[in-house]
Amino acid sequence: MNLYTDFSKVLSDLFESDKIYIDEPMKNHTSFKVGGPADILVTPEGTEDVVKLVKVCSEHNVPCIIIGNGSNLLVRDGGVRGVVVKLSRMDKISIDGDRITAESGVKLSELCKAAMAEELAGLEFACGIPGSVGGAVAMNAGAYNGEISNVIESAVCIDSKGRVMKLSKDDLELGYRTSAVLKHGYTVVEAVFKLQKGEKEKIGSRIEDLNRRRSERQPLEFPSAGSTFKRPEGHFAAKLIEDTGLKGLSVGGAEVSIKHSGFIINKKEASAKDILDLISLVQRQVKEAYGVELHTEVRIIGEDKK
Repeated sequence: MNLYTDFSKVLSDLFESDKIYIDEPMKNHTSFKVGGPADILVTPEGTEDVVKLVKVCSEHNVPCIIIGNGSNLLVRDGGVRGVVVKLSRMDKISIDGDRITAESGVKLSELCKAAMAEELAGLEFACGIPGSVGGAVAMNAGAYNGEISNVIESAVCIDSKGRVMKLSKDDLELGYRTSAVLKHGYTVVEAVFKLQKGEKEKIGSRIEDLNRRRSERQPLEFPSAGSTFKRPEGHFAAKLIEDTGLKGLSVGGAEVSIKHSGFIINKKEASAKDILDLISLVQRQVKEAYGVELHTEVRIIGEDKK
């Protein structure tokens, strides 16, 4: 039973009907392709919409969870109570000299294309990261010796009360897969990146090379949330998992990828429970074998199925 049906009527006074979805299956909004229904899902089009949503949810004591592209997200089989705010419609990009401003819903692949078109270099590392700008800033996303902290100048964020603030690079406190955004529960709505002038051909060649390497090494043919675990200090998660003999291990439809053991994939109609049980199994066995605790990089939300 949806406890927040009445609240959807409050939202319908503030937003067009095509922005509001009731009992929306979250498997349609995550790269893992699993997850039960959100009571209400809303797709705002700008910062003002997000502020309105956060404030009205706070005023009515309705839980509010904000997501981006769903590429680093695992939703439990029971779904999400309250409101899920998906920022994918916030996809505007503007360029001024060597600075590129992007709303939080802009996919990193699109951001890289826009930079390359203007012969701006520095974002190539992000070309194959399957996320959006908001999540990338929050997680300080990185790959191939690059990360968001190398290129970001500032970000506009909203706090849990709907207050808008501009944070400098220092204010963002960017570390390995962490930031002030995560620490304080902020929502990124826009970010400014400062890049360098480059040559279009060289930028394109670098992007092509990185995409080829990803395709060769990562199980892109199966639903996943990218790297499942953070890199433990002094170790590599994939190597620990492989050395423990867990490559190819499966629970239900979930599997530790044979191609890259740092990825847990939805190989055959997995449930969120399959994936979570496999994550726990990997964590437990690696801890027993090497005394190292693996922490998930993927964000886990929602309730178990009753």
